[in-house]
Amino acid sequence: MAAIINIETSTDVCSVALTYNGLVVMQRDDESGHNHATMLSGFIKDALDQAKFNDIKLEAIAVSIGPGSYTGLRIGLSEAKGLAYALDLPLIGVSTLQLLTADVMFREFYDENVMFAPMIDARRMEVYTAVYDYALEALMSPRPLILDNDSYIEYLNRGPVVFFGNGSDKARDVINHPNASFVKGVKPLASSMMALADRAFMRSDFLDLAYSTPEYLKEFQATVPKSKLGL
Repeated sequence: MAAIINIETSTDVCSVALTYNGLVVMQRDDESGHNHATMLSGFIKDALDQAKFNDIKLEAIAVSIGPGSYTGLRIGLSEAKGLAYALDLPLIGVSTLQLLTADVMFREFYDENVMFAPMIDARRMEVYTAVYDYALEALMSPRPLILDNDSYIEYLNRGPVVFFGNGSDKARDVINHPNASFVKGVKPLASSMMALADRAFMRSDFLDLAYSTPEYLKEFQATVPKSKLGL
């Protein structure tokens, strides 16, 4: 398995991991909030230092490409592009929704008929989501979705669906179905990217350094803070 620096900045977690031979050699996570621009460079330096200390020859850079926070995704991809260019390494893009799903699947054993619905908060009652089968194939393609009791009814009527991610808390109030279950505390971390990044590396599935962009799934909508509106 390849030696890869993995970068995850799609939510309020800033995370970097050095992975090699199926092991997490180094991991740095900050969950204090949106401090990605401050924390990320230091975490990457730690990963580079660990690679040098352990005589590990880096083979690729991997970055979570969304969906998620517009600002976080831009920061992460920009840093990853710069690092890949400076080190002359290929750049791998990993879906945030898939890495969340991979994390849940590796936590415990699930029957092959179970479906997985990662959720990333997109404000109000909207989430970024998808539905994956046991092989991580998309049954419902990634999209923004406004939650109601029928949002996943097609899949819930078909079999058990596991919901998780920082958007799943608000889903508990509206999704009432005997086939629905929820897993708490699932966050996108760089260490969870390892299997997906390795698979992409083996397939030579790399991003274009010049033209690749985050997978926002919807256009950015700027808002004005209430303090500036006098509220």
